[in-house]
Amino acid sequence: MQISSLLKTITKPALYEPGNASMWEDDYISHHLLQLHLNQDCDAASRKRVTIERTVQWIERHLETKQKSILDLGCGPGLYCELLAEHGYQVTGVDFSKRSIEYARQSSTHKGLSIEYLQSNYLDLTFENQFDLVIIIFCDFDVLIPHDRTRLLQNIYRALKPGGLFIFDTLNPKAPAVMTIPGKSWDMANDGFWKMGTYLVLSESFHYEGANVILQQHIVCSEPDQCSVYRFWTHYYQYNSIVAILGEEGFSVEDTCDDLLPDDGSGTHTMVTFYVARKK
Repeated sequence: MQISSLLKTITKPALYEPGNASMWEDDYISHHLLQLHLNQDCDAASRKRVTIERTVQWIERHLETKQKSILDLGCGPGLYCELLAEHGYQVTGVDFSKRSIEYARQSSTHKGLSIEYLQSNYLDLTFENQFDLVIIIFCDFDVLIPHDRTRLLQNIYRALKPGGLFIFDTLNPKAPAVMTIPGKSWDMANDGFWKMGTYLVLSESFHYEGANVILQQHIVCSEPDQCSVYRFWTHYYQYNSIVAILGEEGFSVEDTCDDLLPDDGSGTHTMVTFYVARKK
């Protein structure tokens, strides 16, 4: 590990500049991610069961009796899919993680639930007029750069039946105050979340105020390997900007909710807004 190269790496990067590593294809990290999805003591990868149940109840209030087919994008290990299937809906789940999809398939089979799971990038989907509702939860909408966000919305529009609903959650303008404190931190671990062996991780948050973007950057260093730079770009949105973005792709916003998440003392419950949009 060379300190000189590390100094260059830790400077604030240009907007949307990628890192040199991605955790989504890493088999070691995916194991730890799955454990976080299933962990009921934190909301690091998925929300707790009680919050998921509360969210599903809110979603169902917006569905008519005849609306039964649901597509869950970024479904992870199928936590929302299973609950919706238990309530009688026809559910399809899509996730990029092979490990999460394998777990979801095994779990649904064990519970006797008929759920279709696809391991795929939801930017590549080609469904047409098939679903009454598409959901994307845990602020997955926010991590997409503008070009990919447009691509996703076009895929969702095409996948929905006429008049179908799109329900999702986003970070709102309260997010920077919570997500950029503390700005810098470091940790050392052995066989921890990021990799096997002993490593140092330097974490920092950057706020790109003009673009309404927060970067959470993690630099993982160990000898003799090159440092791995993980960059997670996350947008936050005002109501008017969401209305405009969705309107350009043929959706109209019908409802919002700012108090769906329970207060866990961290302040994060105030920075998430849920939206209900309809395909025009």
